[in-house]
Amino acid sequence: MEIQIDKDLSIDNRSSFFFKIGELLMVFLPAALLLSLTRSWAGEDPIKTQSLVWAAYAIMLIMIWVGLKLRGKSWGEFGLTFESLSFKKALNVFGLSLVVFVLGVAAFVLGSILMASFTGIPESADYSKYNFLKDNLGLLMLTLGGVYVVSSFGEEVVFRAFLINRISEFGTSSKYTTALAVVLSSLFFGLAHYEWGPMGMVQTGFMGLAMGICYIKLNKRLWILVLAHVYMDTLLLVQMYMASN
Repeated sequence: MEIQIDKDLSIDNRSSFFFKIGELLMVFLPAALLLSLTRSWAGEDPIKTQSLVWAAYAIMLIMIWVGLKLRGKSWGEFGLTFESLSFKKALNVFGLSLVVFVLGVAAFVLGSILMASFTGIPESADYSKYNFLKDNLGLLMLTLGGVYVVSSFGEEVVFRAFLINRISEFGTSSKYTTALAVVLSSLFFGLAHYEWGPMGMVQTGFMGLAMGICYIKLNKRLWILVLAHVYMDTLLLVQMYMASN
């Protein structure tokens, strides 16, 4: 009787493992295929490239939602709740988002310092894809709106909420698997910014590590990270706009 129970449990565990792998592929594979198949069409056009990246994130968000439905779960599993806040709670969220913003920027700068120290070359990240903002305030406003939805919100859902939670499910020790999930999610986050060059990948990887730690320490209150990411994206794009002019 014991042998039969163990056998059944092992079958359940295997099917659960394959479901988790399938869910990861379902989220990332279609987006990766879209970017790969349309790369020649976009060429060096920064607006086309940015549009495709936004489309890829939209696909990933839809697939994450499908995965939640298959699990019988809601966005609340990731700490993404849609409830009204009192003034006091809203002030608390805003204050914490500023703390996360400072930590994220500090980690970004730390990545720059370490990269320059190890390579001996104080290169900067490649922000050339934002050259289209030159002398175009209207396009800056439009880009900010899109970035808030796709990058500020989308990247936090994909790389913090989804990846950290799903990778954490693969281990038996919640403490160590969560730590590994935070590290791996920050690694993938850095690699996702490959167009920024080696320096940009290291910078965003360190920023992702800080954001991932904050996500866990703040009990997965994702909106705090989304707001902090909004501040970072605003700082980056306004800086790019000012520099281009």
